[in-house]
Amino acid sequence: MNLLAFETATEACSVALYVDGQVRERFEVAPRRHAELSLPWAEQLLAEAGIARSQLDAIALGRGPGAFTGVRLAIAIAQGIALALDRPLLPVSTLQVLALRAPTEATHVLSSIDARMGEVYVARQVRADGQWQLQGEERVCAPEAVALPDGSRWYGVGTGFGAADGVLAARLAGQLDGVDAQALPRASDLLALAVPMFERGEGVAPELVEPAYLRNNVALTLVEQQAARAAKQG
Repeated sequence: MNLLAFETATEACSVALYVDGQVRERFEVAPRRHAELSLPWAEQLLAEAGIARSQLDAIALGRGPGAFTGVRLAIAIAQGIALALDRPLLPVSTLQVLALRAPTEATHVLSSIDARMGEVYVARQVRADGQWQLQGEERVCAPEAVALPDGSRWYGVGTGFGAADGVLAARLAGQLDGVDAQALPRASDLLALAVPMFERGEGVAPELVEPAYLRNNVALTLVEQQAARAAKQG
């Protein structure tokens, strides 16, 4: 099995290649350079592995949520390659990918990405039988609106825990065993989720893949932003 993966939904740019159980990856925190780096990295990885694009079985990608341009970029690149090769896509939630940055002993993970504009993307995930399962829905909301069920200890991962002066980490401190507010999603982790998806036959036609923005209004106008700030202060 040969899979190529792109994860560009955050400030981190990451491309990884899975070839018969071996993973190669390029990763860099490179804001605004994702479009410049992604395809050259993919070609480098293929060359290092000694395989051609035509030998790929599927293309995996982080479908968001995350930065608008980054999410669109990963989908556009993956769709272009998949359509040219007549291969399926394996879209994976960026928040689920981020959960794999938690310590291996963690069984309950709250993954969160800074959504800007005073909000965070969040998802609760529980490990069962070696697999991560989403609890409830992914959402975008103010850090103050995030809650965890009683009775379990959680581990927090992602930049959402550092957003808004660390509000999310502070208000959930009593339920968290630890926090990694620097964690960013990686394409190598994405492959750990995409490989079993491919084995289960869960590939999707390229034209059917949609980004997960979570926000109905991706970019608030300046007037709307000012009104939102005024409402909070009032």
